Amino acid sequence: MAKYLFLFLISFLVFENFASANLVETNKPYTYEQLNEDLAKIQHNFGKVIEVRSIGKSEFGREIWGVKLGKGEKTVLLVGSHHGREWMTTMLLMKMLETYAGAYDKKDKLGLESTQILNEVSIWIVPMLNPDGVSIQQQGLKSVSAVHQKRLLDMNEGIMNFKRWKANGNGVDLNRQYPADWEKLSQTPPGPYYKAFKGKSPLEAAEVQVLTKFVKETNPAIAVAYHSAGREIYWNYKNGRYFFRDYLLARKMAKLTDYQLAKPEKDATGGGFTDWFITAYRRPALTIEISYLVGETNPPLSVFKTEWKRNKYVGLKLAEEAKKIKN
Repeated sequence: MAKYLFLFLISFLVFENFASANLVETNKPYTYEQLNEDLAKIQHNFGKVIEVRSIGKSEFGREIWGVKLGKGEKTVLLVGSHHGREWMTTMLLMKMLETYAGAYDKKDKLGLESTQILNEVSIWIVPMLNPDGVSIQQQGLKSVSAVHQKRLLDMNEGIMNFKRWKANGNGVDLNRQYPADWEKLSQTPPGPYYKAFKGKSPLEAAEVQVLTKFVKETNPAIAVAYHSAGREIYWNYKNGRYFFRDYLLARKMAKLTDYQLAKPEKDATGGGFTDWFITAYRRPALTIEISYLVGETNPPLSVFKTEWKRNKYVGLKLAEEAKKIKN
């Protein structure tokens, strides 16, 4: 079927040498093209325990991939790269996918953690929600067609360096696009920009439409959006009577990662993915910020080893917690 990744790249790759090597490289910027290659390699090696499919397309026609790991009917969802400059979250999720799939395929433990929880709870990973934004941040004007280059440059204030780029290809901030008090968000900036433009209406961006539709289809018990930076976990947005349940889950993840647990804000603005998931589904959702604060750019590659160590068991622990959540 056209949706499955092995029909997309498999004929271009030599797979014999992949099984004994680390498939996901973490020593260079993680691109959309690298994502496609790595998914094809992982599909080849671990096709018995994972499912790879396109869940839709970005504004500029790039595939947005979803990967299911496990056999359980109950699910957990992990999402990376809402923002262009946060591609390290994609690298992290792909490393997680490779590591979990390898252990689960062999029925091995991962450290002290059993991967057999995946027989009961599957993990869905959307590693790169914003492939256009990632490509713009890494490659600048050459990542888009000639007809779009002037508009892109205008959205970046005429600056040729795009390292600070957060938005999607149309200058919309995807994490200010969800229908959770969207109307209360500031309309600054007033138009398409490299960051923070909430759009003219919620669910305007193609990528957000894809993800919200996918959530309705997969019905996850817990949802997580990975971002960078700050080493902090956000978990609260109008949780109502589920406040304590969600707090206990977030506290466990904070202890696991050694990240700071954010304190509830009385005047939280909303509009984000986890804001929407919490209010729409009344289930736990976490925004996990990796890396120390780096300003308006991507975290340096030198920090990845530390962030992977902090997050290595997050997916499995969330799967265990998902068993307790009533859908």
